[in-house]
Amino acid sequence: MITGSIVALVTPMHADGEIDWAKLGDLLEWHIEQGTAAIVPVGTTGESSTVTVDEHCQIVKFAVDTVAGRVPIIAGTGGNSTAEAIELTSSAKALGADACLLVTPYYNKPTQEGLFRHYEAIAQAVELPQFLYNVPGRTACDMLPETVARLAEVPQVIGIKEATGDLKRGQQIRELCDIPIYSGDDATSCDLMLEGARGTISVTANIAPAKLSAMAVAAVNGDAETSKAIDEELQGLHEKLFLESNPIPVKWALSQMGRIEAGIRLPMTPFSEKYHVELRAAMHHAGVIN
Repeated sequence: MITGSIVALVTPMHADGEIDWAKLGDLLEWHIEQGTAAIVPVGTTGESSTVTVDEHCQIVKFAVDTVAGRVPIIAGTGGNSTAEAIELTSSAKALGADACLLVTPYYNKPTQEGLFRHYEAIAQAVELPQFLYNVPGRTACDMLPETVARLAEVPQVIGIKEATGDLKRGQQIRELCDIPIYSGDDATSCDLMLEGARGTISVTANIAPAKLSAMAVAAVNGDAETSKAIDEELQGLHEKLFLESNPIPVKWALSQMGRIEAGIRLPMTPFSEKYHVELRAAMHHAGVIN
């Protein structure tokens, strides 16, 4: 079972929006060096909604080939069409991904029964471990604890990325089942891990992978003093990386660190200049820039 810091990896792009494969390779190597426990390519932060299906598969293959088994690759394969999610998950398996991350079907607003059947159908169609992903702030769809408990009994379902930011939600899920929980909300991730979550699937890990890894390891091991001390340094990043829609701020921050160019695809736009000072100050406080 994967524990600790899992990065929701950006997809580096040139100014014209084309994927920057060299920088993607550099980021993958950096995360392994910095102690990141696993890598999620083409999730929300990886602009899964703006890359083509062919590019999506190319990114997964590139990540699998580059990492070469050194850490697990958890491919983002969600979709609001069950058939499309099955197709992407099948491709991820064929390309060598270790698991998949499946966001709840966005826009459709399915019922809880529809959510159960969606994930059940994917699990039955593809023999690949799957993480559920609940992020109602982006999808207009909330997978309730009772549905999570039903899905915990489905073969292939091995965890949930819970991104409501509501610590009570974690408690509710734990009361109903023993599915491994992973935070999907950086601001509350330390507390959720101290309460029993196995790790965090993090945006902040893009910027401060070593510190996020150290914080997550300490929190998972119940070391509140160490984990909270590190998390205090990161709280500014947890907040300011969401001044505009993810991944707009995090891609700008990485460009300021010289890790990538600032390329991003419409309908996402470059990070607004009015927020630059705030995010740069949070980066300085976290020790990622001078």
